[in-house]
Amino acid sequence: MPTSWWIGFNVMVLFLLALDLGVFNRKAHAVSVKEALGWSALWVSLAIGFGLWIGQSMGRQSMLEFYAGYLVEQALSVDNLFVFILIFGYFRVPQELQHRVLFWGILGALLMRGAMIGAGAILLAQFHWIIYLFGAFLVYTGFKMAFGGGSDIEPEQNPVIRMVRRFVPLTTKFHGEQFFVQEAIEPGGALRRVATPLFVVLVLVETTDVVFAVDSIPAIFGVTRNPFLVYTSNVFAILGLRSLYFVLANVIGKFHLLKYGLSVVLAFVGVKMLLNDVRPIGIGVSLGVVAGVLVGSVLLSLVIPPRKESEAAD
Repeated sequence: MPTSWWIGFNVMVLFLLALDLGVFNRKAHAVSVKEALGWSALWVSLAIGFGLWIGQSMGRQSMLEFYAGYLVEQALSVDNLFVFILIFGYFRVPQELQHRVLFWGILGALLMRGAMIGAGAILLAQFHWIIYLFGAFLVYTGFKMAFGGGSDIEPEQNPVIRMVRRFVPLTTKFHGEQFFVQEAIEPGGALRRVATPLFVVLVLVETTDVVFAVDSIPAIFGVTRNPFLVYTSNVFAILGLRSLYFVLANVIGKFHLLKYGLSVVLAFVGVKMLLNDVRPIGIGVSLGVVAGVLVGSVLLSLVIPPRKESEAAD
C-alpha cells in the first residue's frame, strides 16, 4: 500500500477523534440512547463509505475482505461490552464519566492493536506455518467460549491493577473527569499527585482490550492477509465500540445466545485458516456465514428465553 494511504487514514482518524472529544463531547454528560444511535450510525456509515472507496481503489475482492473483517471485529467487540459493563458496575463509575474512560481506552487500543497487527503481519510474511497455529488457536478459543462458561471480573486479582496500586498513590474518590489530582498527604500537609479511581478503571479497560485482541487479531488475519485492510477494518470497529456500548448497555443481557454465535464465528475463521492451502473458502462465503451466524444468534436470543439458574443446575 502507498505510504500516503496509511498517513491519510491515520490523519482522518485523529481528526474525527479530535472532533469527538474536543467539539461534540467537551463536557462530561450521560450519553443518551438517541445520541449513541446517532454516533453509531455515523461510524457505520463511515465504514461503509470507506469500504466503497476500497472497492474503487483496490477492487471488489478487497472491498469484501474489508467488510468481512469489519463485521468480524465488530461482532467480537461485543464481548468487550459485557466486560465494560461489569467494570463500570464494579467501580460504580458515574454514567457521565463513562464516555471519557471509553474514549481514552479506545485511543490506547488503537495504538496497541496497530502494534499487534504489524507484528502479526510480519510473522505471517516470514513464517507461513503460523497461519495454522492461528487457526488452531481460534478453533480452541471458539470451543472454550461456547462451553467454558463466563468469567467474573475480579479487579483485585488483576496483576496490572495490583501493580498500579502498589506503585501509584491512589485516592478513593472520583474527581470529575480527572485521572490525576493533587491531594494533601495529611490535613494541612504537602500536596502529592495521586491517581483517581477513574485512572484505575482506564488501566483495567486497556488491559482487558489487550486480552480480547489476542483473539480478534488472529481472527481478522483469517479473513484477509492485507495489513492495510486488517488495520483499517479493526480501527473502524474500535471507533464504533464506544457508541455501541451506550446503545446496548441496557439490553445486551438479552442476547444470551450471542456468545455461541461468536464461538461459531471464531471456529469457522479458524477452520478457514487451517484449510487455506488445501481448500480455500471464498470471501463471499465467509461474509455470508459470519453475517448469517451473528444475525441468527441475535434472533434466537430474542425468541428463546434464557434458562434460569435453577434449570441450568439440573
